[in-house]
Amino acid sequence: MEDFNDINKGKNIAIVSYLTIIGSVIAILMNNEDKSEFASFHIRQALGLNFLFIMLSYIVGGFDSWMISISFWIFMLALWIYGFMGALNGEKKETPIVGKFFQNIFKSL
Repeated sequence: MEDFNDINKGKNIAIVSYLTIIGSVIAILMNNEDKSEFASFHIRQALGLNFLFIMLSYIVGGFDSWMISISFWIFMLALWIYGFMGALNGEKKETPIVGKFFQNIFKSL
C-alpha cells in the first residue's frame, strides 16, 4: 500500500502536473526539493499526455476532418480525466494504453 504521507505530500504537485505543459514543468520544479514518489508518478503520466497531445495534434490536423478531430479530442480528454481523477483520489493508476510507456520513458523524473 502506498504511503499515506507521501500521497498527501505529493497530491497538490500531482494535480498541478495535469494543468497543461507549463503545469507539468512547474510540478517538476516543485518536486525537485523534497521528492514524492506519488507526485513523480503523476508528473510522468501528465508530461507524457502533454507530449502525446502535441505530437498527435499535428498528425490529426493534417487529415482536415472534423470527425477525426473530434474523436482525437474525446480520446485525449478521456485519458486526461482518467489521470487527473487518479491524482485527485490519491491513486497511482497508469493511463490506459500509454501509461506504462510514459513511466518507462520519463523514469528519471
